[in-house]
Amino acid sequence: MCLSIPGKLIEITSDIDPLFRTGKVSFEGVNKEVNLTMVPEAKIGDYVLVHVGTAIGTIDEDEAQKTFQLLKEMGELEDEDFKNWAARSDEKG
Repeated sequence: MCLSIPGKLIEITSDIDPLFRTGKVSFEGVNKEVNLTMVPEAKIGDYVLVHVGTAIGTIDEDEAQKTFQLLKEMGELEDEDFKNWAARSDEKG
């Protein structure tokens, strides 16, 4: 099953060329660099849905929080793959 995970856009790191637009997204404290090409409307403070390192859409904060709550209830945020992904993020700062 493929999931897109909601996160808050906290920084736009490259905005020179729309085809290579990137930003830093916070997934409840785990920060990752993501590609923003598919969400040209996204701005700092928006919530984006991220799949395989690419933001594929935007959602409102309420929907993002509901999704995170469901993921917690399902135990997906305790999954070893998520923990390894989070650890790699922490190493990079």
